[in-house]
Amino acid sequence: MQLTNRGIFLLLPTAVILVAGTWLPVLQGVALAYALAVLLLVGVDWRQAGTVTTRFDVRREHDSKLSLGADNPVWLHVRNRGTRPVEIWLRDEPPDEFRIDIRVLHTTLVPRQSWAGVYHLHPLRRGDYAFGKINLRWVGPLGLVVRQGSVGGRTAVKVYPNLLDVRRYDLLLKRNRLQELGLRSTRQFGEGTEFERLRDYLPDDEYRRIDWKATARRHHPVTVEYQTERSQNVIAVLDTGRMMQSPVADMAKLDYVVNAVLLLGYVATGKGDKVGLLTFANDVDSWLNPRQGRGQFYRMLELLYGVEAQPVEPDYRRALTYLAHKQRKRALVVIFTDLSGGASMEALVSHASVLARRSLPLVVTISDPDVVAASQQTPTDSLSVYQRTAAARLLDERQLALDQLRRQGVLTLDVPANQLSIAVINRYLELKAKTLL
Repeated sequence: MQLTNRGIFLLLPTAVILVAGTWLPVLQGVALAYALAVLLLVGVDWRQAGTVTTRFDVRREHDSKLSLGADNPVWLHVRNRGTRPVEIWLRDEPPDEFRIDIRVLHTTLVPRQSWAGVYHLHPLRRGDYAFGKINLRWVGPLGLVVRQGSVGGRTAVKVYPNLLDVRRYDLLLKRNRLQELGLRSTRQFGEGTEFERLRDYLPDDEYRRIDWKATARRHHPVTVEYQTERSQNVIAVLDTGRMMQSPVADMAKLDYVVNAVLLLGYVATGKGDKVGLLTFANDVDSWLNPRQGRGQFYRMLELLYGVEAQPVEPDYRRALTYLAHKQRKRALVVIFTDLSGGASMEALVSHASVLARRSLPLVVTISDPDVVAASQQTPTDSLSVYQRTAAARLLDERQLALDQLRRQGVLTLDVPANQLSIAVINRYLELKAKTLL
């Protein structure tokens, strides 16, 4: 129990009267009586405030699977079961490893009123976590005391790759508003020959795609969209070696890659393609045969949930040889890795070039903004000179590796971490539109 400002203010006269009682002893009795009266009121207020279980209905609501690297909403629902208005504060106990935007929620509830406050959690790693209790503080009906209590207990929760991005993609796809995600318009899919649908003309549509009869009927320009080929093969290959543990901003490179692979899997299965997955470090860790349908997406989700980086060098020879044995048909092979140089880099160039004879390899890497910034800094001392030189050398080696891959017929994509998912999807859609798969 804690006194409010009003409760403290009511008790202050007791001290004044006691001081005055040093000259007029009769006032000491008055002070005692006054203090007892105030304490009686405090006791009544404390009792009338009730307990957390008798006064409130409280529950927490959130997705059963939280999304990695995203702001996940958590709602705290509370209902005032009493017959008087009450001012309350709620403080949840989310996992300590998460970032949180609001620590304390505050509101005033009238009798029988329900209310839901929301805050957001930002998980930085996949895995198993747990919520603790929901703590409440509320003011008594006389406004003299603040009571507190808690409800609930340990509640397990799992952090998966970013499902919120997948849901947002699905929603914007249905509303034909994918540009809001940074994705190029779905009109670029329409390079096939089989009619799919009519839709409103967009500024950069080709004029040859305009259906003039439909335009005349609707009194505004209408474009024809054609279906692209379906049932093509898309294989995501994940390097889980030591360099993928490197942090960029607040997450490991591997976690950005996992989010990108999940979204790629969702988009590609939605387009009717067969999607497969291979993860490797110094050996092949997992292989998921290419399949169609949303069931394959959920299989990918469960596999990606448990992927972890390992403190070893990646063995591209072993991984790509295994892939060549498993995947005989032509496929878009998206290799997510980090260009660390040395013998492993030479192995990537060598085996990716062999892969290019039968499939379409795309090597995807995450550019490091810290290295770029270090290479562009103005040196002020010997340390900064060394840092700039080392950063410039790393960038040169990286560019050399990318150039070698391109010369061998391997496509490349080198983008910042926060643009990775959208850039990968755009490249996939571009290749599909050009019927290169």
